[in-house]
Amino acid sequence: MEKNKKPKKSSLTRNIFIALISAIVLGLLLQSKAQMLNAYIKPIGDIFLNLIKFIVTPIVFFSIIGGIISMRDVRKVGEVGIFTILYYFFTTAFALVIGLGFGNIFKRIFPLIGTSNLEYEVQNKVSFVDTLVNIFPKNFLAPMYEANMLQIIVGAIIIGLSILVIDKLRQEKAIDAVNLLNEIFMKAMELILGLSPIGVFCLLLPVIAENGPKIIGSLASVLLVAYLAYLLHGLIVYSFTVKTMAGMSPKEFFKGMLPAIMFAFSSASSVGTLPINIKCCEDLGADKDVTSFVLPLGATINMDGTAIYQGVCAIFIASCYGIDLNLGQMLTIVLTATLASIGTAGVPGSGMIMLAMVLQSVNLPVEGIALVAGIDRIFDMGRTTLNITGDATAAIINTSRLRKKGKIA
Repeated sequence: MEKNKKPKKSSLTRNIFIALISAIVLGLLLQSKAQMLNAYIKPIGDIFLNLIKFIVTPIVFFSIIGGIISMRDVRKVGEVGIFTILYYFFTTAFALVIGLGFGNIFKRIFPLIGTSNLEYEVQNKVSFVDTLVNIFPKNFLAPMYEANMLQIIVGAIIIGLSILVIDKLRQEKAIDAVNLLNEIFMKAMELILGLSPIGVFCLLLPVIAENGPKIIGSLASVLLVAYLAYLLHGLIVYSFTVKTMAGMSPKEFFKGMLPAIMFAFSSASSVGTLPINIKCCEDLGADKDVTSFVLPLGATINMDGTAIYQGVCAIFIASCYGIDLNLGQMLTIVLTATLASIGTAGVPGSGMIMLAMVLQSVNLPVEGIALVAGIDRIFDMGRTTLNITGDATAAIINTSRLRKKGKIA
């Protein structure tokens, strides 16, 4: 069976890569046709993304329940959960420091562009207390309908733990039912993932055609700094944690993660990439039960790429307004963005709302978001890629820890 899996994986990787390169080349050649591509090609990509979003909600719900009940031990669930949350918080805070550091180092290359007549209205301003309250669902079906990942995760955890404490006979029946539903939705996921190359091509082509000129325009400098920070965090921090805490070669890790990385870059959706991320982690040897619990959690609360984006953009916007941030303000950014990452949904563009919260926390003009709003999608592609890669490191590290303790095979 293993021999049949490898060609499948390499074929999917190759096809996604071909689609990615083709979209970039054609996008640059067809910049004058951006409007037509948005009208006729983007909808095909949107259909694919809709299918991914359709399958993600039940996958998250049943995989987390499945991950919890498979551990058969409430204490084991607590151990994995606490370690994972602490790991995510640590890497997010570290990413913010890198983002602010790079922003400060390179802020002299940021152009002082005009800041008059800037208009940007933040549609959703949510306080941290509201976010905290909204984590807990008040209706069973509403989180599914609204795709509220935090509420889905909390609901799944409650149901999963409840199954573990009912009597053994009924517990086995519940476990069989959850496993069956999980298997059905995983099979549906495989069918949808077969369309990945087409989806990647149709999602990316209009973006490249529309934003190509902007990449080499006045905002190229802030994009460059953000992507350098993304690269540094990914290659150094993740390589270090995977090597030292899981004993895995960074080269092996990043090679195995290629399909998920390419899909995340194209779709700019952490939640949308979740099915591919699960498959990549399991192919790398991550335990299925650990992966089912850790990755959906990470897709919602682990935002290393978004954290770097906050840091770089805060410095950039401050520079454009001629404002120098002091150490206290930078520490406030680190704290605010780390906590705000809990409530940032893993969907395209959500980082903009989080950026508004960060700017308000240090009294920077929220209108400055208009400076980066036009190319936010390009930022989003890189930060999503980093986010999902960080989720995968947590799955690999948790698996290694539990195997060393003899708690999993």
